[in-house]
Amino acid sequence: MYRTRIVIAESDRDFRFRLKEVLRHAGYMVIGEAQDGRSLLQMVFQTTPELVILEYRLPGTEGMDVAGIIEEHHVAPVVLTADIQQQDVAELVRSPGVYGVLPRPLQEEMVVPVVEVALASFERAMRLEKEIDSLRKALEERKITERAKGLLMEKKGMTERQAYKYLQKISMDRCVPLARVAREIIRVLEKENGP
Repeated sequence: MYRTRIVIAESDRDFRFRLKEVLRHAGYMVIGEAQDGRSLLQMVFQTTPELVILEYRLPGTEGMDVAGIIEEHHVAPVVLTADIQQQDVAELVRSPGVYGVLPRPLQEEMVVPVVEVALASFERAMRLEKEIDSLRKALEERKITERAKGLLMEKKGMTERQAYKYLQKISMDRCVPLARVAREIIRVLEKENGP
């Protein structure tokens, strides 16, 4: 929590001031304020905050999914401020990039819990995304290795075990990853049967 960098995008000056004071009192650092969508996006990409607090339907965001744009670039989680009597909170938190909602009028006791849940959820989402990317890469490398083994079995008459040991030996001898060796083997063996 301490010194978490936050940007606030809110057109209501009084609400923004109160929110800023609550955040500062709780130990957060407000590094920027915006009153429209374009200046908010510029500020977010220049300062890379750890959290963005964004007014639902901020002026200048018509036709622009600001939270979605921020989410697409994995910059920070977005917490919306909204009049909960007029908006369906469940619908708001299903929007891309939105990790929480602060009700209007501001309920000071809700600020820290909403901010902390948004930060923790975003961190968890980014960690899961990295794991997914890592698994996707491992799967792709496994497919390449399997293809190289298949070609060695077909073209060189090796058993599956011999083909794998052959790839493994080259990988160890050259000190390069198995997938890289497999790609080279595929390229060479496919060239042999080329036109």
